[in-house]
Amino acid sequence: MEEIRNAILAGASGEELGALPLPESYRAAFVLREEATMFEGQASEEKDPRKSLHVGEVALPELAPDEAYVAVMAGAINFNTVWTSIFEPLPTFGFLDRLGKESRWGARHALPYHVVGSDASGVVLRVGSAVRNWKPGDRVVIHCNYVDDQDPTAHDDSMLAANQKIWGFETNFGGLADLTLVKANQLMPKPAHLTWEEAAINALCNSTAYRMLVSPNGARMTQGDRVLVWGATGGLGSYAVQHVLNGGGIPIGVVSSPEKAELLRDLGVEAVIDRRAKGYRFWKDEHTQDESEWRRLGKDIRALVGEDPDIVFEHPGRQTMGASVFVCKRGGTVVTCAATSGYMIEYDNRHLWMRLKTIKGSHFANYREAWDANRLICEGKVLPPLSAVYPLEQVGEAAYQVHHNLHEGKIGVLCLAPEEGLGVEDPELRAKVGEDRITLFRRHGA
Repeated sequence: MEEIRNAILAGASGEELGALPLPESYRAAFVLREEATMFEGQASEEKDPRKSLHVGEVALPELAPDEAYVAVMAGAINFNTVWTSIFEPLPTFGFLDRLGKESRWGARHALPYHVVGSDASGVVLRVGSAVRNWKPGDRVVIHCNYVDDQDPTAHDDSMLAANQKIWGFETNFGGLADLTLVKANQLMPKPAHLTWEEAAINALCNSTAYRMLVSPNGARMTQGDRVLVWGATGGLGSYAVQHVLNGGGIPIGVVSSPEKAELLRDLGVEAVIDRRAKGYRFWKDEHTQDESEWRRLGKDIRALVGEDPDIVFEHPGRQTMGASVFVCKRGGTVVTCAATSGYMIEYDNRHLWMRLKTIKGSHFANYREAWDANRLICEGKVLPPLSAVYPLEQVGEAAYQVHHNLHEGKIGVLCLAPEEGLGVEDPELRAKVGEDRITLFRRHGA
């Protein structure tokens, strides 16, 4: 891998990279099957990714005809990496075992270890015999929708495929490594004006937010829509508010500190609610929600933007869903993609059916949606919310930061890239977008 890294840094051609020998093993971050019960009996917040995530050598898997090897320059931490590392809501080895039963190629994934990571930027090293659109030397980012395109259920919207999976979470050989193995239809062009670490963080959360808000498969946001965004400076919310602004909507960003509120305003969001300063208590106790607090939130939203939100961008789950359903406009949509505060949701159904509201589930994005979302990154219309960068050796600490919500935006992880700031191919576009804009989250994080 050292020879491959040096060749990439020296600007080797695709032919030169394609001629380099591949290693028998490579460095990766992984969890172990034998440790899947190590946190039993502990509360979620007590489970420590620094104890379960290991960095070491793993064997290079065989390349299938529709796949590519990618030298990973940088990766990123997502909540699914945290879930894998604390073995919640269940160990991911069950996913790998089910994939292992699908085919000869699927059997490669059912291993005693699980290489994690669902975001990456890097350089194509090899492609399988069936790959048409990519070649060695291509600079790419990787989206995480892992789909069998021979299954008829994958054709229409591939997120509806019966065997759709998330790479690096429900498959092995993820992106927190010096090398990864992906299907060719996971590859997208790397934004030329971004560094490796800035480019690596976007695909999962940006594509998810795009589908939720912009796509016909989501809430179908239109100009003038008021959109309530929970966690508006986080990994998902930071993209959501940008898509709302770009689409002519009015984001109402909910954050948890004055510093986060300032960051949102610097991003262009005028309507900001600091939930901690407001002291909302949506739950009186573990079993009882407080409608008066929902009403107080709704009043605060109307004071900022004049009306109830047409769309609620929901991902915290249990703690906020009751409030989200209540404050959503009559006939509006609550679009949800996660439940980081708990999966067992409660809300007052009267406020849903009597006011003709919709709750819409959303999960990642299909290739077209991911490609369109990536194009906005490539054109500088959506900024990378990179707030911190760790080396691969410290991946456990990086996951710990996300687990305990100690960061803004996204955390990048350097893999083959020896330092930050490398990989920019279009300095003119970078200057046009603006260094201060591109590094906004990093400067606030500091």
